[in-house]
Amino acid sequence: MKKRKICVVITARPSYSRIKTALQAIQNHPDLELQLIVAASALLDRYGTVSNYIEKDGFTITARVFNVIEGENLAVAAKTTGVGILELSTIFDNIKPDIVVTVADRFETMATAICAAYMNIPLAHIQGGEVTGNIDEKVRHAITKLADYHFVSSQGAYDRVIKLGEDPRLVFNTGCPSIDLADKVLQNPELDFDPFTVYGGVGTGKCTFNDGYLVVLQHPVTTEYDASQKNVEETLHAIQILNIPTFWFWPNVDAGSDGTSKGIRAFRERHPDAPIHFFKNMEPDHFLKILKNSLCLIGNSSVGIRECAYMGVPVVNIGTRQDGRDRGNNVIDVDYDRKLIVDAIRKQIQNGPSEKSHVYGGGCAGEIIADLLSKVELKFSKKISY
Repeated sequence: MKKRKICVVITARPSYSRIKTALQAIQNHPDLELQLIVAASALLDRYGTVSNYIEKDGFTITARVFNVIEGENLAVAAKTTGVGILELSTIFDNIKPDIVVTVADRFETMATAICAAYMNIPLAHIQGGEVTGNIDEKVRHAITKLADYHFVSSQGAYDRVIKLGEDPRLVFNTGCPSIDLADKVLQNPELDFDPFTVYGGVGTGKCTFNDGYLVVLQHPVTTEYDASQKNVEETLHAIQILNIPTFWFWPNVDAGSDGTSKGIRAFRERHPDAPIHFFKNMEPDHFLKILKNSLCLIGNSSVGIRECAYMGVPVVNIGTRQDGRDRGNNVIDVDYDRKLIVDAIRKQIQNGPSEKSHVYGGGCAGEIIADLLSKVELKFSKKISY
């Protein structure tokens, strides 16, 4: 029997961790052939060159799409999406996939969805139906309406996709593949590598991980992009006040990233002895081990809502970026205010690890998704009833 060609498009650092176990399951499935396209910031050195980790994990990259335009503002996000449409349409025409898979809600994923829809290629969307406090929610719901198959990560997301009018027979609550990685980390949670030796990073202040440390991952919010520098400065000053060793990870490429980066660099110059070490990226399992062994995660990344909930890691979520998202009981929400951030971190350190949450699944999403991709009936277009 001819193998079904499954084309997965990865456009950013978080997209890979969100889909890695599904990629492995697709690659190992006897009835599926994996076609892997890596695009946008996943190819760029300043965001950690995710493509290197992808190849190290044993995946063959079918095609690369360099479509990120410099500037990191709202206009550039739209233009980057446009370039992505131009490039991906050519690749899809050449490799002729049976199903295209896109992940989550980043603006680059819109290009994948538009190309597949207009080219009559069935589209599977992972992580649809969730809500957030920025432009990503609009992108996510738009992709839902362009998609044919929906592999959602929670019951709340499942219900929301059904309310958006999608056929219940084509909506599946698979859980989130990133929880699969978190589950494996819980089986061997020890921090069995030296992050400074393996990943380098930058930071001249004293920073260790033996006696407890914090982790920060704060992205700009697209609907508040002009306040990105001010917002990140509040977090930087909160960490300085606490004077606890901190691992800080570079933000995603989004409108406002220039402001976030500028705030971080200016702070580093003014406070070279602050106990903060900055990293571009890590392999997904290493990153999750860093989180699991930390005192607390601070920022506004969805990893605090998803993987940290499953691993029981305390989280201080800052601002509106994760508003409305299903969550466990490991999160304290605060505004962009250094005093509130400091108080919340101290409270979370005192509270310690929380109870493990299964809101985003139990650790087998990748296998479920691969099995569904091998069985769903292929569609060239959706029948729409008015």
